[in-house]
Amino acid sequence: MLTVIPMSLLGYIAYSQYAASIEEQVGEYIPKLLDQANVNISNQLYEIKRLPDLLYNSSQVISILRKDPYDIRSKTLQDEFTVNNYLSRTYINGANPHILGVFILSNNRVYQSVKVPYYDFGYESLPYGENFELKGNEEMIILPHQTTLHFEGKPPYILLMRQLTDFENRKNLGTMLIAIDSKFLEGVINKLNLNSYSHADLWMMDQSGRIIYHTNPEYIGKVDEEIHQYPKINGSFRAMTDHETSLISTNHLESQEWILVHRILAKDLMGRADIVRNVTIIAFVIFVMISTAISILVAWQVSKPLNRLARQMERVEKGTFDVVHSDSGKDEVGMLTNRFNSMVLEIKHLIKEKYEIELKQKEAELYALQSQINPHFMYNTLETIAMAVEDDEKETVVRMVTLLGRMLRYSINNKDLLVPVHNELVHMKDYLTIQKIRFEDKLDFVVNEEFNTKKYYTPKFLLQPIVENVVKHGMVYGKVTTIETSVKIVPNINTGVEEVVFQIKDNGPGTREDILEKIQTSLNSDPMAKRDSQFGLINVHARIAMNFGLNYGLQVNSEIGEGTQVEVRIPVIAEEGIHDWKKD
Repeated sequence: MLTVIPMSLLGYIAYSQYAASIEEQVGEYIPKLLDQANVNISNQLYEIKRLPDLLYNSSQVISILRKDPYDIRSKTLQDEFTVNNYLSRTYINGANPHILGVFILSNNRVYQSVKVPYYDFGYESLPYGENFELKGNEEMIILPHQTTLHFEGKPPYILLMRQLTDFENRKNLGTMLIAIDSKFLEGVINKLNLNSYSHADLWMMDQSGRIIYHTNPEYIGKVDEEIHQYPKINGSFRAMTDHETSLISTNHLESQEWILVHRILAKDLMGRADIVRNVTIIAFVIFVMISTAISILVAWQVSKPLNRLARQMERVEKGTFDVVHSDSGKDEVGMLTNRFNSMVLEIKHLIKEKYEIELKQKEAELYALQSQINPHFMYNTLETIAMAVEDDEKETVVRMVTLLGRMLRYSINNKDLLVPVHNELVHMKDYLTIQKIRFEDKLDFVVNEEFNTKKYYTPKFLLQPIVENVVKHGMVYGKVTTIETSVKIVPNINTGVEEVVFQIKDNGPGTREDILEKIQTSLNSDPMAKRDSQFGLINVHARIAMNFGLNYGLQVNSEIGEGTQVEVRIPVIAEEGIHDWKKD
């Protein structure tokens, strides 16, 4: 736009100024040519007006014209032949090629010689034997509309009427009429090249607007209705003709009070300039299109990497850091891309470093938790075994030692963080069996498996901390505490994605609402901030959220006197997809 608008405006102003200059030059040039044309036309008219003088070169013709009207018809016909023959030799075949006919009216006699047949002259009605005299000037020019004379084919003409005088006797010999084809004007005009413009019009008219000659023959003899708009002085002016702007030039022929008019349309006047203008416009449009295409291409080459960089920033904003772009140029955008890549790599390195530190810290806390739990459990179990030995309960001792050994082997094997759900349930059953032996009839448990637990996997040590918490806080004096555990696969009510759900429910005293809110707050905070009595539950929840996201974890529901229910949700990890979840 910054290029097209100024250039278009400048071109329009330049063209307008050029058009005005051309019009001004033509407006000054054409009247000069018209003036020269009128001079030449005046000279031609002067020559035409001298044509009757050729008649005086023949004394025989003059003597015939001096005679009075004859009574003898034969003598009259002989004189008529003599005069007509002279008129034919002198005027029709020699004096001027544009003469259409010559007529002499003398003493009611008519002599004539014509090149083109004529009709309807009107002198036949004149009284024979009387003189026909021209009244007024000695000579005058008559236009076709002022007479009834018509030639075959209706060629345009002017009629010169001249009084014939016998200079010796000072008498009137009669009237001579010479019809001149108006084409003699065309020869004068063509010599000055006034019709150099193909669509220009040129015509000669009298003071009333009657057109004597026109470049378009259809207008000859008609009246120019716009003559009142033409100025009385010679020059050029602009006018509207047929809803188009024209440049009109006029010049007056003072000797005959004729007006020579030249008209050309402004658009034809600028014909050649319009061709240059159109070529320039086409070239300019092509240039603009090429420039626009180049601009779009350059802008696209600049905007494409910027848009790509913006999309990469959006991905980084959403937490995706694998957006490093290696195809970067050496321009400013390439430098910006390189800096962005360096920033992303640095952020990714820092996140990874922090993640590894936190992971190691969580693992350390996990191992610390295992170390914290295992000594207490070991001490209580060994104490129970010692009491059974004293009571000589060999089968109980063997069973407890077998269960304890299997639990220790399961705990020591930390190679796999994901184990079959079946193994985790076995580990929980071993723990509850030992506690049942220890507490005898005060504790009971039930495990319900609703799918093939050997084909699905779960993180280790999810269930033991929960049931251990039940044993510690859920037992009521004088009442059998029952721990009911179920595992099933159900769809999530919000997402519809299937999940593995562990439910551990007891019939203990329940948990007060304030303590339940405290537990829920702890689950939503840093699980490693402190180690209270709910540390086992918080650790389980944190491990699930860390491995599978915040959509999974642990939830506690409890009512006073009704017991407590702990629900653990993890994603479905099938045997064939275990490699997607395992970590080195």
